[in-house]
Amino acid sequence: MRASSRLVAAALAATALSACGSSDSAQPDAAPASPGSSSAAPADFAAVQQAAKGQTVNWYMYGGDDKVNAYVNGYVKTEMAKLGVTLNQVKVTDSAEVVNKVLGEKQAGKDTGGSVDITWINGENFASLKQASAVYCGYVASLPSSKYVDLTTPGIANDFGLPTEGCEVPWQKTTSSLVYDSTALQESDTRSVTALFDWAKAHPGRFTYPAPPDFTGSMAVRTVFFDTAGGPDQFLGGFDRAKYTPAAQQTVQRLQELEPSLWRGGETYPTGQPDVVKLFAGDEIDAYLTYDSSATGQLVEKGTLPESTRSAVFDSGNIGNYSFTAIPYNAAHKEGAMVLANLLLSPPAAIENAGPQGAGFTSAIDLSTLPADQRSQLQELGKSPYQVPQEELASHTVPEVGSEYVNALEKDWKTSVLQK
Repeated sequence: MRASSRLVAAALAATALSACGSSDSAQPDAAPASPGSSSAAPADFAAVQQAAKGQTVNWYMYGGDDKVNAYVNGYVKTEMAKLGVTLNQVKVTDSAEVVNKVLGEKQAGKDTGGSVDITWINGENFASLKQASAVYCGYVASLPSSKYVDLTTPGIANDFGLPTEGCEVPWQKTTSSLVYDSTALQESDTRSVTALFDWAKAHPGRFTYPAPPDFTGSMAVRTVFFDTAGGPDQFLGGFDRAKYTPAAQQTVQRLQELEPSLWRGGETYPTGQPDVVKLFAGDEIDAYLTYDSSATGQLVEKGTLPESTRSAVFDSGNIGNYSFTAIPYNAAHKEGAMVLANLLLSPPAAIENAGPQGAGFTSAIDLSTLPADQRSQLQELGKSPYQVPQEELASHTVPEVGSEYVNALEKDWKTSVLQK
C-alpha cells in the first residue's frame, strides 16, 4: 500500500447527469406548447442578450465540489459580468431540492417570478419537471453555441430515456472509470467487475462506493447490474419488470457477497463521492469508481492523489452520459439564464473548464465542429498519463437506462443490501 496523508477537499461533482437512454432521436426543439412549459424560441439572440443586461441569474446547482464552485464563481461569473449579467450561485446538496422548489411554486400558482432561473440537472429530476410542464422549452437550437453539438445525438436528444425536446442545454459529457493505486492492483485486477470483486475479497477494506442515491454510488450499482445482465441493451426501452427482476436479484446477491470486504466491512458507506476520494487520498482504500474520468489526471497533477494513481475501464464497458442546464417554466430571468447556458457551451468556456483552473470536465461539444486550434487545445487538455485516453473511453462507453430502472435499482439496493 502507498503512504499518503493528503486529503482532497472535494472531488467529483455529483450532479446529475443524463445519458443515452434511447437510440430514438427526437427533433431537438420540437416540444409542443403546453401550459407553463414551452415558449416560442427567441428569434434574435442579440435581443436576448440585450434584455439580459442588468439581470441577476440565480443558478441553483450542486455545491459540494470545490473545483466546480471555483470555476463558476471565477471564470463564469467574470464572463457573465462582461455581458452585463450578475451570476448568483445557489448551492444545493441534491438536484431534487430544486425540483421540489419549482414544483412547490407551481402548485402555489407562482407562474412568474420564480426563485430558480436555471439549474444543473440530471435525468430523473429533469423528468419530474418535464412531466409536470414545469420546464421552459423551445430555445435550445436558437443558442449560438448549439452549433457546437449535434442535438440529435442519442445522449443529448434523450435524457435517461426521456426526449429532451429543446428543454435542456447540454453542458458536460461524463464517463465512468475505475481509479486505482497501481502499487496495490495489477492491470488484470481492473479488467472486469468480477476481477475487481475478487481482488477486493482478497484485500478486505480497500474498496468501497458511496451509498445510492448518490449519483456515483448509483452508477456503481448500475455498473454491476449491466455486467450481470450482459449489457444495458435490453433495458433501453420502457421499464420491463420481467427483464429487470432476474438481473436485479443477481446484482443484489453479488453486492451482498462483496459487502463484508468493503471499507469498514460494509457496516457503513460513504455518503458522497468526495468522501470516497478523501479515503483514497488518505490511503484508506486502493480503488474506487468515478463518474468523472477526466478529473483523475488533474487530481494527481495538483498533488491531491499520488503519482501511482491510474484509471481503467472494464472490458464490458463504462457508463457515459451528458449533463444539462434547464430553465424552469416560471424563471424570473429567462434571458439571463439563456445567456448563461450559451456561455457554458461555448468553446472558450469549455477550454477554461478543461484546464488547470477549471472543474476538469469534458465538454458536450463535438470536437469536429471546432476550428483546428480550439480542437487541439481541448484534445491536449484531455490527455494525461494517469487516466484512460479519451479515445478508449469513447470506444467502451455504454448508454444509460431509463430513470425507472435507476429508481428501482436504488430502492432494491437500499432494502436488500444496505438494510439487510
